[in-house]
Amino acid sequence: CPWDGGVCPCRVSSVLNRDVKQFGKKHMFDTSEETCWNSDQGTCQWVTLDFPRTVKVSQLHIQFQGGFSSRLCTLEGCRAGGELVKISHLYPEDINAMQISFATAFQVEETVLDKLKITFENSTDFFGRIVVYHLGVLGEKL
Repeated sequence: CPWDGGVCPCRVSSVLNRDVKQFGKKHMFDTSEETCWNSDQGTCQWVTLDFPRTVKVSQLHIQFQGGFSSRLCTLEGCRAGGELVKISHLYPEDINAMQISFATAFQVEETVLDKLKITFENSTDFFGRIVVYHLGVLGEKL
């Protein structure tokens, strides 16, 4: 992600002050160190990726802003038309650096899906805000 042609099939739970120009979801994928997705306050913020084709996920890259990360991330996925099922829990660090999770961390033999949902269960920010500078899902198209 972003998918072919720079189009990102993505939804987010919220955007800070509804200011999509400054804090919108597109900023997670623009590779700029200056921009980010900034959620509004509230518990359980999330990001969903709806892939145009089935993918086999091998890595998840995520870079938070320290102080606005999640202590627990729940990964859910499904095939087209299916119900989301839990894949794994991830426990990111509250740091500014890029964090990488490999398929082995997903604790499943195959992570083949058409939709991926990442739920940020509990923010390190008192108000529940999440700030993501970079989100990448690596793998192969099937």
